[in-house]
Amino acid sequence: MAQINDTARERTKILASECTSTQDIATLLKSLFAGAIEQMLEAEMAEHLGYNKHSVEGNNTGNSRNGYNKKTIKSE
Repeated sequence: MAQINDTARERTKILASECTSTQDIATLLKSLFAGAIEQMLEAEMAEHLGYNKHSVEGNNTGNSRNGYNKKTIKSE
């Protein structure tokens, strides 16, 4: 398991100071987790297509990104 470095520990303190209830903590963790999942999915798509988002490499290849739609995932 990875160790938390000093920078991460300071960021955690700042985030925790904004929480006043366990619900605040749960909401914050869900938001952080959602952001991490989104970044992983973007990286997976870039790897799959072979080029990064907004790159002209994919133009007119038949294997290009065709937009973005908001999706809602229900989970606990």
